[in-house]
Amino acid sequence: MTTPIALTIAGSDSSGGAGIQADLKAFAALGVYGASVITALTAQNTTGVRGIHAVPAEFVTAQIDAVFSDLDVGAVKIGMVAEPPVIDAIVAGLRRWSPKHVVLDPVMVATSGDRLLVPEAVEALRSRLVPLASVITPNLPEAAALLDEPVAESEAAVEEQGRRLLRMGCKAVLIKGGHGEGAESIDYLLTSSGPIALSAPRIATRNTHGTGCSLSSAIAAGLAKGENMETAVRNAKTWVSSAIAAADRFSVGHGHGPVHHFHQYY
Repeated sequence: MTTPIALTIAGSDSSGGAGIQADLKAFAALGVYGASVITALTAQNTTGVRGIHAVPAEFVTAQIDAVFSDLDVGAVKIGMVAEPPVIDAIVAGLRRWSPKHVVLDPVMVATSGDRLLVPEAVEALRSRLVPLASVITPNLPEAAALLDEPVAESEAAVEEQGRRLLRMGCKAVLIKGGHGEGAESIDYLLTSSGPIALSAPRIATRNTHGTGCSLSSAIAAGLAKGENMETAVRNAKTWVSSAIAAADRFSVGHGHGPVHHFHQYY
């Protein structure tokens, strides 16, 4: 029996709710073996980010080569990339090993509002990483930042931003509507075939730390298991909505607590 394997390339969250830790929990919850390449260490908790220590680019390269030379990686999720040299190392690694699926979550700002990406890294993200992605998963502010435009406030504006992001070279764009308003949280999946609106009830909770990391990892898990893009995205949204709905079962920290990755089990 083949074991589905997914790799996360991202930053570490010392409080365990986002980043590498959330990614590995999502992989495990969805029946996928998880490997990791750490791009940065963060000193953070549920109230904010206190410090960021970037991993040297050459050591990011060493981690990538160690994983791919031994493990049959079915999908890669990329999260916090921190600095341009790290982006260059990831781009070179992806070109060297040619994974079938790449899910890019353009993490720029933490749930707490703290910036996680230095400004000069944004252009490298746009021009070098986005074209290698099977799908990118920006929220509304991140989509606007990638395009250097105001945040979209209507369905038509969201879809137009999605089309412009597609023109950057990725195969699909999932713009997440969690930062929007209204009773429904609507995500928009755009491919060359057109847009698909994916709706779920908006859940009233402050425990949303790591939601974006977990969603992109769930998509990667689905792709690693052989699901097509639309199925992987639909299944990931259903799973993460349930994880958010169950988040208040936890009492973790004094700020934005984590979602409940293992809500199916306890």
